[in-house]
Amino acid sequence: MSEHTPKNPVGRVWLITGTSSGFGRAIAEAALEAGDTVVATARNTEALDDLVAAHPDRAVPVRLDVTDAERIAAVVAEVVLWYGRIDVLVNNAGRSHVGAVEETLDAELRSLMELHLFGPAALTRAVLPHMRSRRSGAIVQISSMGGRMSFPGVGAYSATKHALEGLSTAMAAELAPLGIRTLIVEPGAFRTGLAGGAQSQSAPIGDYEGTVGPFRTAFPDSDGTQPGDPAKAAAAILAAVGADEPPLRLVLGGDAADAIGSELESQAAELKAWEPVARGTDFD
Repeated sequence: MSEHTPKNPVGRVWLITGTSSGFGRAIAEAALEAGDTVVATARNTEALDDLVAAHPDRAVPVRLDVTDAERIAAVVAEVVLWYGRIDVLVNNAGRSHVGAVEETLDAELRSLMELHLFGPAALTRAVLPHMRSRRSGAIVQISSMGGRMSFPGVGAYSATKHALEGLSTAMAAELAPLGIRTLIVEPGAFRTGLAGGAQSQSAPIGDYEGTVGPFRTAFPDSDGTQPGDPAKAAAAILAAVGADEPPLRLVLGGDAADAIGSELESQAAELKAWEPVARGTDFD
C-alpha cells in the first residue's frame, strides 16, 4: 500500500490471497463489481496491474507469500491501520500436487501443508482479534471436494484440505457466538490454472502406474476444459457470504456435488453395516 491508498473504504473490505489468477482473481473481481474494497494479494503484484487499473479507487495490490509469517502480520496490521477493519478474509492461495502417497517426499508434503494449512491458519489468527473486537466478519476457506474425499494420486493435496476443513469446522463453532462467520468452499474441477502451471508431480514408481498413472496424465491435460466457471463460483461465494443463513460448506460444481454425494452415501452405508461392531466395543 502507499500514501495514495484511500483511508475511507467503500463497501466491505476484503483481504484475498492468491489473486493473480483463478478463484482469487474471480472473487476479487466479483467483490469489486459489487462495489466493495479489495486488498488483493499475490507473490507477484505485477499480475494485478490490470485489476488495479480497472478499479483504481477500490483495488489495492499487496505483495504477500502466505508462508511468510512475518509478512502476514505486517500486511494485516497495515490493512487495519489504513481501513480500520477487515470484513472478509479469503484464504485462497494454493496449488495442486500429483503423486502416490509413497511417491510423495516429506518436503513435498510439508510444502503443501505450509501453503494450505499453516498459511491460512496464520492469516486467520492475525485477522481474528480485529474481527472479534467488532463482533463482525467472515472467514472464507477455499478448500476442495478433496477436503471431504480422496482418490489415488491426490493424497497429499487432499490431506492438506482435510486438515484445513477440520480446523475450520471447529473454528466456525468457536466464532459463531462472536458474530463471525466461517465458510468452507468445496469446488470441483474449475478453469483456474490449478491443473496447469499451479501444480507439481512426484517422481513416479512403476507399481502405481495402474492407479495413479491415468490421473497423472489426465489432470494436466484437463487444463482449460474443466466444467466449472470461476466467475459463477465467485458469484456463489459472494451470495453465501451475504446470506442470512449461510452454509458451513459450500459445494461448487456438478462434479463435486456428485462425488461428495456418493462419498456421503458410501460412508453412511459403511457405518450402518459396521455399527454393531462399533457399539460392541463399550464396557459392559
